[in-house]
Amino acid sequence: MKQESKDETIGRLKRDLLRWQGVAMPESHTERIGLGPIEDAFPGEVFPSFGVHEFISGSREDSAATSGFIGGLLSRLTTDNGVCLWISTSRLLFPPSVRAFGVAPDRVIFVDIARERDVLWATEEALKCSGLVAVVAELQEMDFVQSRRLQLAVEKSRVVGLILRCNPRLVGSTACAARWRIRSLPSLLEDGLPGIGFPRWEVDLLKVRNGNPGCWQLEWSEGRFIPVVPTRQARNRFVQMKKIS
Repeated sequence: MKQESKDETIGRLKRDLLRWQGVAMPESHTERIGLGPIEDAFPGEVFPSFGVHEFISGSREDSAATSGFIGGLLSRLTTDNGVCLWISTSRLLFPPSVRAFGVAPDRVIFVDIARERDVLWATEEALKCSGLVAVVAELQEMDFVQSRRLQLAVEKSRVVGLILRCNPRLVGSTACAARWRIRSLPSLLEDGLPGIGFPRWEVDLLKVRNGNPGCWQLEWSEGRFIPVVPTRQARNRFVQMKKIS
């Protein structure tokens, strides 16, 4: 019998631990959705579609950046003409803008609800529907018990849950698979070209169950996420923008 190397033994033990904890592991990396180095931080190096993802934003500007990033995620998740729901009371997203991220507007069903407590109920019911690809909900407040109910619904249906929390009063413990914070970065233009560059984000993975939190910079270009390689020009422009702001 072939003797395992140290790295192979450690990898096998990690997979066994995740399996014992009830984490469904993919058989291969074919289920990766194209988040580059960020995806390596998740268990099995694959975006956990079996969990609820919580996005924290402290301002309207951060919420707009987060909505754009979620638009990019939806384009990767709806590649087979899947349908997703966007549930909110105020609808922070401008619907036609998702086309810029490769999402056909008719693949997103917007549900406008008067009261936030009803948003939570509608989100839980939507997450139970296995015919959907993803459910996006704009919620300000969510406690551990509420997040646990959403997580249990996702584990049965395998529908991706994306919760956008704008300026929450309390950011406590939740049962979500991951907690994110998205902030916009100045775009970069080629020398001599007019207009605006591609969208860029600073992506903080604040918490990830059985994974490795970290911070990355991504750009949306050619219909996919591309890691940003810092350059002197980009750093100088970022410093200038920070001084202006």
